[in-house]
Amino acid sequence: MNTWPLPEPMEQALRHAQASAAAGEVPVGAVVTRHGQIICAAHNAPRTLHDPTAHAEMVAIREAARRLGQVRLDDCELWVTLEPCAMCAGAIVHARFAKLYYGASDPKGGAVEHGARLFDQPTCLHRPEIYSGIGEQPAADMLRQFFRERRGS
Repeated sequence: MNTWPLPEPMEQALRHAQASAAAGEVPVGAVVTRHGQIICAAHNAPRTLHDPTAHAEMVAIREAARRLGQVRLDDCELWVTLEPCAMCAGAIVHARFAKLYYGASDPKGGAVEHGARLFDQPTCLHRPEIYSGIGEQPAADMLRQFFRERRGS
């Protein structure tokens, strides 16, 4: 287990994941940075917004593009607490993120190192640098606790 502090963007993503859980959403948080500065942060909100695409990554990507006034976020980095799904990985490709950092792996729904492995496909238009496992333990613990409480065990 790491004894050093997590980078601030991942700390903030974890705080947003906690807010997501408090709202009854799956605890996932995302942060977009540019040149080391946090542009925006978001958490899962599909139930709250009645929008199946309102994953933390999608909400953060939309907000970053709006704030920066540009479609391509090629000078930005995305920090997320859980391995992105296929939908979010596709949005990461289209936004042209330079780097993707994520915490916990998602063997069931992930599409980066599991499932579709979207960035490894020959038809993938762009591949960000990928750094996994940053904040993995707290992110995974939060997810396990959330689903344990949902199951009532």
